Amino acid sequence: MSYPALHERCKRIGDINHAIAMLSWDEAVMMPNGGGAARANAIAALKDTVHSLLTAPETGELLAAATADKLDPWQAANVAHVRRARRRAAAVPADLGIALSKATSACEQTWRSARAGNDWPAVAGKLATVVDLTQQAAVALGEALDCAPYDALLDEYEPGLTERFIQPIFAELRSALPPLIERACDRQPPALPLGGPFAETAQAALGKALMDALGFDFHCGRLDVSHHPFCGGEPDDTRITTRYDEDDMLKSMFAVLHETGHALYQQGLPEAWRGQPVGEAGGMALHESQSLTMEMQVCRSAPFLEFAAPLIALHLLGTQSAASTKEAWQPENLYKLATRVERGFIRVDADELTYPLHVIMRYELESALISGDLTVADLPQAWDEGMTKYLGLSTKDNFANGVMQDTHWFGGLIGYFPSYTLGAIIAAQLFRTARQDLPDLDDAIRNGHFAELLAWLRKNVHTRARLSSTFDLVAEVTGKELGTEAFLEHLRTRYAF
Repeated sequence: MSYPALHERCKRIGDINHAIAMLSWDEAVMMPNGGGAARANAIAALKDTVHSLLTAPETGELLAAATADKLDPWQAANVAHVRRARRRAAAVPADLGIALSKATSACEQTWRSARAGNDWPAVAGKLATVVDLTQQAAVALGEALDCAPYDALLDEYEPGLTERFIQPIFAELRSALPPLIERACDRQPPALPLGGPFAETAQAALGKALMDALGFDFHCGRLDVSHHPFCGGEPDDTRITTRYDEDDMLKSMFAVLHETGHALYQQGLPEAWRGQPVGEAGGMALHESQSLTMEMQVCRSAPFLEFAAPLIALHLLGTQSAASTKEAWQPENLYKLATRVERGFIRVDADELTYPLHVIMRYELESALISGDLTVADLPQAWDEGMTKYLGLSTKDNFANGVMQDTHWFGGLIGYFPSYTLGAIIAAQLFRTARQDLPDLDDAIRNGHFAELLAWLRKNVHTRARLSSTFDLVAEVTGKELGTEAFLEHLRTRYAF
């Protein structure tokens, strides 16, 4: 039987990928600035080792032999995922992969300092190199997969995703969201500010308390600070990062809650399949659905803020009673703040009504970059035009809060952005089903009891890993193909006022 040998090879690849994840986390959180070049070389070398293992003739022989074995559904799915990974790896020449890895490391490291100084010229050239190399890889992948280059990039982050699938969904949102945003901005009730400043140490303690309440396992994870919030690592070594604003504690709080959703998914992946492709999280749209289930569906809800208000007051004011004695800290006001709609520059700080327009604009720009219809040199102007079109805001000469605000393109993550809004749509559809299955869910959230919801997510999403595709999983769990109905219903219900 050949399958066990293939399983062991995948385990070795999984161990190397774990090391890459830890080096990448350290690069974003702790690495001294002088370590950048050496770190880029180390990560590139490990990625090349993974590429070599996947494309080696022995791996092809093991795949061919394993196909003839009698396999259970998980093993069969694992073989299919290995075959897919091998096909993608073989399509991109090793030297191109190494060059792209080094270029993205150098570009992202430069971006961190350049953004702080609003210095677009300092990073533009490096980004142009990343885009050029990504275009080359996308063309090679497209030829191997018989698809358009940009579709080949989408497939990296959400297997099977295509522009043909995205476009009608985004068209519905382009039509539906502007009047909802206008209505919300005109009619939303005023909210009292919380004041400040609030020390980073107090905000971190609050974040950890809320993570613990939701079910995050600190024995296998931690919370740190980085330029851009993210969740990384592995199921048994899960790393969350955030950034703090002492004058606006809600930003970091909701960033932590968002990343906790990612982390709960990661920590809930099936133990029996750790280190195997089938045991990894589903595509990034499904991953984002888990972060947005926690942040948007659960933690920005009125029941959650009834539970959280005393904790927030305890950590930031030093007393739980403040939540009931000070009007600004009462759950009703916290809910107004948590659901406030406002057109703004920053995607990660955007409310759930304007957020999809941020994503749609980025999707349009990165698709044009890969097709060659847009150059990096023209990107700031195109960004300004897109922000003016969708949100009525100009970013002319405001590079830090415009084209430089996200790490994704500078780190080579082109094709990722659509996953955010698809994730919001999936989250709404899954959460509506969870409400049907758990009729007392609001009361449980209000009382700080999240175990039943987490168990539902474990059963229906987390432990299923990559046994089936994201879109098949959604259809099986909810009884409907993925669509915008539940998402738009959620928005209209929450923001009808």
